[in-house]
Amino acid sequence: MASSFEQMRANVAKLLRGIDRYQFNPAYFQTQVTSQIHLPHTDFTLCKCMIDQTHQEERPIRQILYLGNLLETCHFQSFWTSLEENRELIDGIAGFEDSVRKFICHVVGITYQTIDRRLLAEMLGDPLDTQVKAWMNKYGWTEDEDGQVFIFNQEESVKPKNIVEKIDFESVSSIMATSQ
Repeated sequence: MASSFEQMRANVAKLLRGIDRYQFNPAYFQTQVTSQIHLPHTDFTLCKCMIDQTHQEERPIRQILYLGNLLETCHFQSFWTSLEENRELIDGIAGFEDSVRKFICHVVGITYQTIDRRLLAEMLGDPLDTQVKAWMNKYGWTEDEDGQVFIFNQEESVKPKNIVEKIDFESVSSIMATSQ
């Protein structure tokens, strides 16, 4: 049995082939296939750009685009609420929720140094406590006794960058002379 990641990649490849055919022959558009766009990956953006405006207004596509927008704008709690109201959209898509949680953890990791555990759980869709702990362990996050989750010390990860000027005075002098 293929891993869920391999299954998702296969679904995306199938979807991209279908959308590619649709791009050149719009009569073959299939809403059900198109509505399996894999949020929140870049495949989603690629597929979204290939769907014309008329089809973007159809019910499942419109809802998926709305969910994608919620993720892109980091309205994670609203995303989970809206997803719960539209569970039929993800029927048969293995690993969808974990993929979204992975994306959310990535955003949290580059945004926060510490976060309240309850807020983190809400952002992750209020999974079981053991699942929150599993995500924390996966990313190396630790919790203190006050319920604060230590994400990462951003100051420790700052890496200075040397900027080397490649413009010498001779190449600029003629431009400066003409501008006077």
